[in-house]
Amino acid sequence: MSKKFYVVWKGAKTGVFSTWAEVQSHTQGRSDAQFMGFPSKAEAEAAFASTYTKALMKRSLSNKKPTTQSKTTSQATKTAAQSASADVQIYCDGACSPNPGKSGTGLALYQQNKPSALYYGLYNANGTNNTAELNGLLMSFKLAQKQLQTTSKVQILSDSKYSIDCITKWAKGWQAKGWTRGKGEEIKNVTLIKECFALYQTLKNQLIITHVRGHADIEGNELADRMAVLARKEQQKSLVKYQGALDIKAILAMESG
Repeated sequence: MSKKFYVVWKGAKTGVFSTWAEVQSHTQGRSDAQFMGFPSKAEAEAAFASTYTKALMKRSLSNKKPTTQSKTTSQATKTAAQSASADVQIYCDGACSPNPGKSGTGLALYQQNKPSALYYGLYNANGTNNTAELNGLLMSFKLAQKQLQTTSKVQILSDSKYSIDCITKWAKGWQAKGWTRGKGEEIKNVTLIKECFALYQTLKNQLIITHVRGHADIEGNELADRMAVLARKEQQKSLVKYQGALDIKAILAMESG
């Protein structure tokens, strides 16, 4: 196997690294992480001197064979979507800078595996990554509710394991304990979680919830990310439909979170 090098633009430590283990140690658990693999040290160093967004654009425009990690992730996501048997996918993402700080949420709606609409908003001057991600899940449920009037199944894809687990794993137990962790221990973001869980309960038999890796060249996730950053930058409080042209290359060239 040929030697690979990795760039971390956002993480506990940034720079060029020679092992995947190093990348994981600096990015694991960070929803804002930005990293990518390269076939040579020279390419990695050139990319690090530039920006993640430019590197992502260069890769999307390139005809070169994707890196093993990117290919594996894309194939896994495609397989998950196909096995879901859902004609509608909704990607959701949140962005916050700093954390806590200014946050926003973005959605990318796909129909028949093609992007059909983008949404952004829910700006909060004192938000967090987790509240932005939970808002993304909540808005996805609301959008799914509308889509389910004309389709039988909707897949929702998020890169936030926290928000997915809150709603699909932990909320039922918290509800049984009076919306505490037990012994009165407080649950963070409980109001948002309760609203999200209530809607999820009415729709769950028609939903497929999928976790995807963030910043891994998954188009829908990247589009949702750009919308979340746009919401934060424009301080857009209500969730609105993106009115620009659905020029994927141009949107991916926008600032990432």
